[in-house]
Formats: sequence, C-alpha cells, structure tokens
Amino acid sequence: MQYFSTRNQSIQKRASEAILEGIAEDGGLYLPASLEAARFPMARLHTMSPKEISVTVLSLLLGREELFPEEGSLEAAVARAYDGQFENGDYAPLCKVGKTYVMELYHGPTCAFKDVALRMLPELLAEAKRAEGVTDEIVILTATSGDTGSAALYGFSDAHGTRILVFYPKDGVSAVQERQMTSCKGENTCVCAIEGNFDDAQSAVKTIFRAMALPEGVRLSSANSINIGRLAPQVAYYFKAYGELLKNGEIRMGEKLDFVVPTGNFGDILAGYFAMQMGLPVGRLVCASNENDVLFDFFRTGVYDRNRAFRVTASPSMDILISSNLERLIAMVCGTEACKKYMKELRETGRYTLTESELARIREVFDAGMTTDAETAETIRRVYREYGYLMDTHTAVAWHVHENSERENKTVVLSTASAYKFAASVMDALGESYTDDFDAVERLQEITRVPIPRGLDGIRDRAIVHRHTVSRDGITDFVKQQIERKE
Repeated sequence: MQYFSTRNQSIQKRASEAILEGIAEDGGLYLPASLEAARFPMARLHTMSPKEISVTVLSLLLGREELFPEEGSLEAAVARAYDGQFENGDYAPLCKVGKTYVMELYHGPTCAFKDVALRMLPELLAEAKRAEGVTDEIVILTATSGDTGSAALYGFSDAHGTRILVFYPKDGVSAVQERQMTSCKGENTCVCAIEGNFDDAQSAVKTIFRAMALPEGVRLSSANSINIGRLAPQVAYYFKAYGELLKNGEIRMGEKLDFVVPTGNFGDILAGYFAMQMGLPVGRLVCASNENDVLFDFFRTGVYDRNRAFRVTASPSMDILISSNLERLIAMVCGTEACKKYMKELRETGRYTLTESELARIREVFDAGMTTDAETAETIRRVYREYGYLMDTHTAVAWHVHENSERENKTVVLSTASAYKFAASVMDALGESYTDDFDAVERLQEITRVPIPRGLDGIRDRAIVHRHTVSRDGITDFVKQQIERKE
C-alpha cells in the first residue's frame, strides 16, 4: 500500500516509510492511496476472531509485501501486542445499555482506548525499521491530552532502539492520568509537563518534526494519531463491533450501524470513516464534543475556527482546539490542493471555511453534537441510577449527544476510558464526597462495587519518576537536550 501526503499527492511513501516518519516532509499527514482497494471481506466477518479482524485490517491498510512478508509474522505480532494485555482477553467488548450498545475500549493496561493502537505500534515500528534497513535510534515524540501519553509510555517502555518523550498540559489532565505518566520507570522514557495546553504541545511537536536538525543516527517518529501506524489498528474495532452484533443476531448483514464518538483530535472517529470506506455498513458517524466545541461548529457551519477561548473541562482528553486528524478527512473529501490551502489558512489566521459542496459531502456521513460539563455530570448520574452502568466523563459526552439526536439505525457509543481515570469528576456527578483524587478512586469502588481496573490498582502509591516542567516556548530546547543526552 502506498501513502501520500494530505498536502501534496506527489509525495508518496511505502507504509513502512510513513510509519517511520510519522509526518510528511511538507507537514502533511499520510493517507493510503486507495481505501477502495482495501475492501474488507465482510462475508467472513461473523466467523472471525478479534485478532483475525486486526490482522486482516492491518494487512489491507499496510500491505504485506514490505511489512510482515513472512508467513505468520503479522499474526505473531498481533498476538504479542494483545495476548494477556486486556482484561477478559477482549480489547473491545460490547455492552448493551438500554437499547444502545456501548463499545468498551478501556480494558487495556492504561484503561483507555489508546491501548488498542499503542500496544500494536511498537510492533509496527520495529517491522518498519527492519523493512527499511534502518538501524538509527528512533525518538518517539508525543503530545498528549492525557491518555495517549500513558499508553505510549507503556507500549514503548524499554523497547530496544527507541526513546520516548511525552509532553502533557500541567493543569489539563486528571491526577490519575498524570500519575500514570510520571510514575513510568522505563529507562528509555521521559515525561514533561508544559505550562500551556495540549494545542501548544501538539503545535511544538509538529514544528520540531518539520524543522529540527537531528544528530546522525537519530530519527523522530510519533505515537500520536498523526502517525498512520497509530491510526490503522483502531479501524479494527469498528469491524469487530459489527461482527459481534452479527453473531448475536442483533443486526443483519448489510444493515447500517451508527457510531457516536467522543472526539478531540479526530483520530478515533476517522478510523470509523476508514472502516466505512473499506466496506463497513456505516450509517452516520456522530462527532461528540465537549465545551471546546470547535468540531461541533465546523460540522454545522463548515467554518473551522480555533480563535476562541480554551476551556478546561471534566473531559480533558477532548480539550483540544486543533484537531489534527481532521486534515485527513479534508484531503479525502476536498483533495490535497484544497487541503494544503486550508491548512495554510489555519496556520496563518486560525480558521478556514469549506465550500457549500464540500460541507455537503462531509455531512453525508458526519453528524455532530456537544455537551456541557453540567450535562456530562447529569448524564453520568442518571445513567448509573437508571441502568446501573458507570461511565466516565468522555463517554457521557457521547451518550448525551446520542440521546439528543434522532436516527433510525442501531447505535454504538464508543466508551474511551474507564470511569476510574476520572474518578473525582464521576464522584462529583454522583454527589459523593472524597478527600482527594486518589481517595475518589477508592471511594468510587466502595460505592458502586465496580472493580478498580488492574491498570489503576494502587495508583496512589506509585513513585513519581519524572518531574520535568517547561514553558510552551521551552519545548524545542528541552527536546534538543534530551536527544543530545547520552546515557
């Protein structure tokens, strides 16, 4: 499978090159040359195991001529990534809540949906190095709004030939998320808080990819969903959800499903769009935003405008005003020339406006809604009381949007994190008391009897290893120092 830049279709790379580079030389993101040529064998879906679905999706999106050409090698990589890593052995179980299906993507090591991709990315990166004959050290440079950081650190901890640097907004993640990152003991890991928000970190990372001079023997790559190797594994769980509903007799082959996705950087919902282009019968993809509602406004008006107040909300992983993966959708719908123009306008003015016909094509698939913090809390409380189902703040955003929209198809709501990652906000929503964020974790289990996930058990007592903090303007210098540092 060939890949091209969202800003210039003449920049084309093999999948292995795209994974190693993370971002294209012109600042664009890599897209597969043809999703139409990557049609999923839907007739076999109902007979396939979750790992078989993942193998098939990765084979179709990445190809097996350069990556994993040896028989059984991709299957072995998927097994290494997933076996024993997810509670009950299922990376994306479905749970029926009322008449709606919830896909629980938080049963991995760090209790968030990022684990599905970031358990697999180190395998893809190692194979890409082999395919390209690369012996350089790979420095994984990652900005996080909370969940990517811990999942990436866990996935790459002590991985041979790599180092990983993670930046997170100092006051923009939950205490549990922060402790997961700052307690990581891998010798090749570095975690740094920034005095700014996620967009500041992400913008700095993109600039470093474009402009930083690197010493010989060092390459940069990314664990964010700007890297196609991060995005590709996520496509699998959309097919898995459909296959499970087929097996259970909940839907018939060809019947369309709607998916409601709590959305910040647009990668998770874009994976659903990839699945649709590969043949999955998707009705609507519903983008659910919190009070940082730049995407909600975009889907309503066709205007993407990040020139607005940034809000710190109870769903911090969605506190984003520059949704990087939207660029891929723009390139797919509007073409690379238009995408290049819009990204230039976004960089220079902070906004761009689609044509009416472009917006109409996007609206053929996408809907959008938004949820306030007050509505998020009310949703958590009401769903728990009515159904006995405990959800985190991000899932509650999606559930509220789902409840307040009208659609004919059966619906799957993506649950992207364990309630325990945001225990303080969940306890507030339930009207319960606690002394600090870590006490909230323990008290939440006492009140609900929902077990604390093994990935968060004893989180309060984990020793802090990383204590770095830099200003938003100091990120580049910090990265230089870390790259030049010799062990």
